[in-house]
Amino acid sequence: MAEKVKLSKDGLTIDFKQSDNIPASLKKFRQSHEIEGFYRFVFENDLQKEAHEILDRIVSERKSFKKAEKEKILFAKKTEAAAIAAAERAEKTEIKEAAKAKALAEKMAAKEAAMAEKEKAQAKERAEKEKMLAKAKAEKEKAQAKAKAEKEKAQAKERAEKEKMLAKAKDNKEKALAKAKAEKEKQAKAKAAAQSKKAKPTKAKPAAKKAAPKAKAKPKAKPAAKKPAAKAKVKSKKR
Repeated sequence: MAEKVKLSKDGLTIDFKQSDNIPASLKKFRQSHEIEGFYRFVFENDLQKEAHEILDRIVSERKSFKKAEKEKILFAKKTEAAAIAAAERAEKTEIKEAAKAKALAEKMAAKEAAMAEKEKAQAKERAEKEKMLAKAKAEKEKAQAKAKAEKEKAQAKERAEKEKMLAKAKDNKEKALAKAKAEKEKQAKAKAAAQSKKAKPTKAKPAAKKAAPKAKAKPKAKPAAKKPAAKAKVKSKKR
């Protein structure tokens, strides 16, 4: 028979013999000296009820401890999940805010670019308008200068034509005057010849012969009449 269980000196604890041989399975559970000593102590001292209560309390405490640990782990997991969710929400919010800020910045940049393009287009339009106005002004001035030149040319031509007509009229007038003068002289000579014929009947024939050469003076009067016309032409050219 095995030895009785040894108690400690104060009688509060069991003096177990520790062994290095730990049971490897449930079947070899009673091979442990500590377990054997515990059961022997309970049996010898009639402590089955107390041992059962103690074991129940230990099991209950272990269950409570395990439950608390489990709850603690669940709480930690929940807390971690909540923290992860909060971090994700914060990250999403941050991403959303960043995207919003980026969109706003892009919108502002696009607006500024559109305004710059608009100003550029307006400046280009103004430049084109100024260019067109300058071109139209130049063309207008050119047309005015051309019209003025044409007008001056037409006026000069008109003056030249007028001067030519005046010179021609003067020449015709001088010719007419010369012709009238020649006719007058001829008439005067004819009259003088007629008077002289009446005064001297005997000498009428010789007088008639002399008058004939005098009547031939008509061609000489024409060249004399042409000279003033030539002067008038020279004058018109000088003008």
